[in-house]
Amino acid sequence: MNTSSIENNYVLPVEKGREYDVIVMGGGVSGSIAGIASARHGAKTLVIERHGFLGGALTAMGVGPMMSFHNRAGKQLVKGIPQEIIDRLKAKNASPGHIPDSTTYCSTVTPFDCEQLKIELETMLIESGGEIQYHTQLAHVEKKDNKIESVVVCNNNGLTQFGASVYIDATGDADLAKMAGVQCTIGRGSDAAMQPMTMNLKTGNVDIESIRAYVKNNPGDFRFAFGAEEGLRRLEKTPRLSLAGYLSEWDAAVDNGELDIPRDLVLFFETATSGVVIVNTTRIQSLNPTIAEDISRAETIGRQQCSQLFTFLKKHCTGFEHAVNLGTSVHIGIRESRHIRGLYTLTAEDLIQERQFHDPVAMGGYPIDIHSPDKAETVSTHLRPECAYRIPERCMLVEKPDNLIVVGRAVSATHEASAAIRVSPIAMAVGQAGGTLAALAVVHRIGPNMVPYSELRNTLLSDNVILP
Repeated sequence: MNTSSIENNYVLPVEKGREYDVIVMGGGVSGSIAGIASARHGAKTLVIERHGFLGGALTAMGVGPMMSFHNRAGKQLVKGIPQEIIDRLKAKNASPGHIPDSTTYCSTVTPFDCEQLKIELETMLIESGGEIQYHTQLAHVEKKDNKIESVVVCNNNGLTQFGASVYIDATGDADLAKMAGVQCTIGRGSDAAMQPMTMNLKTGNVDIESIRAYVKNNPGDFRFAFGAEEGLRRLEKTPRLSLAGYLSEWDAAVDNGELDIPRDLVLFFETATSGVVIVNTTRIQSLNPTIAEDISRAETIGRQQCSQLFTFLKKHCTGFEHAVNLGTSVHIGIRESRHIRGLYTLTAEDLIQERQFHDPVAMGGYPIDIHSPDKAETVSTHLRPECAYRIPERCMLVEKPDNLIVVGRAVSATHEASAAIRVSPIAMAVGQAGGTLAALAVVHRIGPNMVPYSELRNTLLSDNVILP
């Protein structure tokens, strides 16, 4: 048994845990896939997750569908392990696969069954030889020279110290990186304001056919990114609805004092189960998800907004008259918090210009999607239909400590660039790259920064990852 000094005032017992090649802190989709990739390439891998299941935003935060594996022209840019997950879900009738997005915001969306996704992620990780420790949070980081030597975690066992050769921060908030002394930014450059948090609401018994008919007769009551004509065309093709609208109903309710949510429409997505929809409409602004008091307050406000929203849906929105409230998410949805200052910081210009980096590890085509930190609007920058931007390896890496990799939404990117690459398919692709890089670093007994890019690239290509 060791001891760890906390603020030089208390000495707490710390049990010595097992040693690993790779420790992934955070089991969201990016961290889960990082763990799968690492273990598949022979590294002894542990994924540490604060909840009792994997999947992060897609399971704990109630986000859905996944959007998007494709660019606006319909070309698929994300494959590899993320596509393997979709194939496994489809085989179990837990996803219809990639289907037309009837909001027209993206070319495709990918609905899924949340419970089956939890099972597939942990099954794939265990099958690959990886280990999971649930209900566990990071408490402390021990460093020596330019490396992370160990992490101390807290769970029902008390405090336990684990060591590894390489660490992957998949916390979403860059918690591991920050504790390790990595410099981070937060929010937008001008004032550090972040995209708002959202509490997602799941409803069942929604009359989908009634909504389809209403949209056809009232297309002006809905917002389609590329016009009502295209939206109605996709409405006929897609097996699951994605819609942004009830504009007149929303405005009337705001005028009558029934709604005070800083939003201007209802955004909802039908899940893999017909008649069950995720309503992604609430908006909690001006609070910082990395501050305990703020995120606690945000959870409270989010539930209050969801209650108000559900009442509005049943009272005013065609198709929701007999809807049932299936509950809010386990954890409030977070679009943005900390970003590491990595070896390279991705910018909006990099995405718009499709800059050709020498070290791309993932690709994407999702637009720059900024939910206003202080207004009711959402500002989108749609890229050319054939756009295929690159995320360089250097966005995952820092100078010190040199055995740390960061994946998910905390990678090195500006507020604007992060608004595009934060979505789940791109985060999953970055996770596969990070896990693969970690395993290669272990094989060669070198830091991730020293692994030849050509070897990482060839390994990713052999694993069905799409690279330019």
